Amino acid sequence: MLAIDKLDQYYGESHTLWSLDLEVPAGECTCVMGRNGVGKTTLVKAVMGEVTVASGSIRYADDRELTKKRIEDRSRLGIGYVPQGRQIFPLLTVEENLRTGLAARGDGRTSIPERIYELFPVLEEMKHRRGGDLSGGQQQQLAIGRALVLEPWLLILDEPGEGIQPNIVTQIGEVIRRLIREDGLTVLLVEQKLSFARKYADRFAIMDRGRRVAGGAIGELSESLIKEHLTV
Repeated sequence: MLAIDKLDQYYGESHTLWSLDLEVPAGECTCVMGRNGVGKTTLVKAVMGEVTVASGSIRYADDRELTKKRIEDRSRLGIGYVPQGRQIFPLLTVEENLRTGLAARGDGRTSIPERIYELFPVLEEMKHRRGGDLSGGQQQQLAIGRALVLEPWLLILDEPGEGIQPNIVTQIGEVIRRLIREDGLTVLLVEQKLSFARKYADRFAIMDRGRRVAGGAIGELSESLIKEHLTV
């Protein structure tokens, strides 16, 4: 579904991604892991076009090259993105927040897919509530719902469990597995919580200093790799 090859990226003089390779197989959840500051968020921003890459390729679906495409074009290709920090519109209602995702579809649809409310019933219950009045966990569900309005093929989630209550984290994990199982969705997940990754991901990739240093099936995430690259 997504193939990243020899990706290099700079912030000014700072070299942040170093010839990075990553494969995200279709119909699975691939979890990118690593300590703070190793380039995980920069990687997903590069996939979405929010940062410019210096070299390398990002190929999606039927071998389409993304690196020269605009952000809005990447969304229209079927890539949903939930950034770190959620970035919902606090003064808009839940329904209005969800409708903002419709503009990125490119097919003229004007109604919110019922699937969103099926996956997150709380959003239907609170659809007339302002986004800023929701709890952190509810805002995260709203952010994911807004990305799913696209009915994407690939969903990118950056730290979806950060700063929210454990029961909502569990719900989000179960929604990820349900989307993969029932809808054939592919998920690229950035996550530091080891228990979450082991329970809900199929594959892992560990980053360190802008490089991919290990990866494989989630069952191959050994204690030695955790000690070397993930523990603080």
